Amino acid sequence: MSVVLLTGATGFVGRQVHRHLARQGHAVRVVLRTGTKPRLAATVAEAIETDDLFARDASWWADACRGADAVIHGAWYVKHGLYLHAPENVACVAGSFALAQGAAEAGVKHFIGIGTCAEYRLPGERLTIDSELSPSTFYAACKLSVFHMLREWFASRETIFSWCRLFYLYGEGEDPRRLAAYVRRQMETGEVARLSAGTQLRDFLDVAEAGAMIASMVETGQPGAINICSGQPVTIRAFAERIADVYGRRDLLEFGTARPHPSDPSAVVGVCNLVKAAGVLEAGNEGAAKTENQSGGADPA
Repeated sequence: MSVVLLTGATGFVGRQVHRHLARQGHAVRVVLRTGTKPRLAATVAEAIETDDLFARDASWWADACRGADAVIHGAWYVKHGLYLHAPENVACVAGSFALAQGAAEAGVKHFIGIGTCAEYRLPGERLTIDSELSPSTFYAACKLSVFHMLREWFASRETIFSWCRLFYLYGEGEDPRRLAAYVRRQMETGEVARLSAGTQLRDFLDVAEAGAMIASMVETGQPGAINICSGQPVTIRAFAERIADVYGRRDLLEFGTARPHPSDPSAVVGVCNLVKAAGVLEAGNEGAAKTENQSGGADPA
């Protein structure tokens, strides 16, 4: 099996990637913030701690990547309510390029980065990797800039480059302020969940399945942009009702009370182009199977 260097291993998505890499038998080397090792979801072959991984230069990353077969770069500034327009995104761009430089210098054969569906021009009911790219937030613009930078950087080097565009993830470890976590909390406390009309179409995917899909690319070596999504459109209303049905409390859903954000697109639905590896479920199947005992949130990564 491969040696995989993983950043963002203690995050919402990264914990799931780490868990699936470990299950597949890969030796996982994590780079994480000092003091966060107890939050890891699985065992590691090596843990490299740093106060700020985005402040490290290419030579530091070359040492960290030495002997790794693949890199999965999941770290980014994603503080809820702030990340979309935060200046910290700039440091993430610079730090991500330093990591790419170091990985190439160390001879890493496969570099997997994490992007977002918000890189596309929205709304879109059938977003393919050939759909127009036109981000409308600073966060998405920075993600897209990293995609362009690394695609060109690795094009003249012997490193496969993959870019995973995440859609609307939910599940274990999500921020409690996200949609499904909020609905679930209201159901559990017997309080009314006040929501918008819920007519927006979304592409929801369980974060555990997303983690498995990303981890599987170490085996498949699939290059280029990949939509990590279910490919199945569902309204926000239907998604909330699915959660409420677990508790038998649709009566606690109040639609049309909350105002949707002015920039909230009417539709964000992807077309999944992931090459399936052995043991990876069809997109949507695992998440559907878990709906009866687990629910989660709805912001794009």
